[in-house]
Amino acid sequence: MRKSVKPLATKKAPEPSDTHTEIDTWMNRLVPHLNPIVKQLDELIRETIPGLHYAVKWKKAYYGLPKLGWIIELVAYDVSVNVAFFGGADFRPPPPLGTTDRTRYVKLTTIEEAQRAEMRTWIKQAGRVPGWT
Repeated sequence: MRKSVKPLATKKAPEPSDTHTEIDTWMNRLVPHLNPIVKQLDELIRETIPGLHYAVKWKKAYYGLPKLGWIIELVAYDVSVNVAFFGGADFRPPPPLGTTDRTRYVKLTTIEEAQRAEMRTWIKQAGRVPGWT
């Protein structure tokens, strides 16, 4: 039997923090070979979008803005890092994965994938599109 995925509306959003401390702690606990990918993404998000709030909940890192809500989620699995954009369906072009609600995501396995121009484009768009509130 397939497990149903709860929509974001039924989940309690993480509590935002102005400091990056929780994300730093989360990154230090990741599988070592994924650390460079996550660090690259974290730096790209932080340099692209000013005024971020941060949180870690459900072993996932969240980046958000006061007026837009949570806009990006990073999830590190054993072999990949998923970058979810909560308003990704509104991006031009949207990230390729995901069909539920407005969330779209990409799955990254190398640092080169994290450095692609399209990642920067999606992150910039995330800073302008409403996310999960």
